[in-house]
Amino acid sequence: MNLYRDEAVVLRTYRLGEADRIIVLLTAGRGKVRAVAKGVRKTSSRFGSRLEPTSHVALQLYEGRSLDTVTQVEALDTFAAVRGDLDRLARASTLLEVCDQVAQEGEPNVRLLQMLLGALRALEARDSAVLVPAFFLKLLAAEGTEPLLDACAVCGAADDLTAFDHAQGGTLCRSHRAGGFPVSGAALELCRRILHGGLGAALGEPASATTAEVDVLATRALEVNLERRLRSAHLLDR
Repeated sequence: MNLYRDEAVVLRTYRLGEADRIIVLLTAGRGKVRAVAKGVRKTSSRFGSRLEPTSHVALQLYEGRSLDTVTQVEALDTFAAVRGDLDRLARASTLLEVCDQVAQEGEPNVRLLQMLLGALRALEARDSAVLVPAFFLKLLAAEGTEPLLDACAVCGAADDLTAFDHAQGGTLCRSHRAGGFPVSGAALELCRRILHGGLGAALGEPASATTAEVDVLATRALEVNLERRLRSAHLLDR
């Protein structure tokens, strides 16, 4: 039996049999891991409540042929304020869904785990309309697909940027805006602040038409990159 220890965030869970659950984890050492938590749905379970989505945990597991098995769990942070607020929980669910899509089994991605923990901690401290799109933009940058925001993706002009085209990978000037969707200068400036050193202040921006634009831009950009629609992200379209 090959035992190992790791640190992880629980991304999602689903039922297995009458009392067990499969836990999908973003771990520090092994990337995405799928593991069985036996008897976790019983009221007598020693660690059932510690293995809920968003939980930051330290675990001991042993390797199996297809699924590993959780044998010990220590809660490092449950993000209680996030779980207790429907709006924040919806935002957190979107973060978890994205990480589940990006992370690969057997491929450690410590940066992704650190980004997720940072986002959850920021969300625990306060709700923010900018947090999810900021995470998307930062993730695109980390993956090497940061959108071009300072010049036209077609001609390189730095002035009169009025649209954004995901197929082109960035902003478009007025002369080349066909095929893109309109975006305001205020929204582009907020995106630049997020990506280039102004994230802390940007997270304090109140919900507005500008933050809604940034949300649409970042969500579409990430969906194009992932080649799939983010189900939970659209539940935020209240």
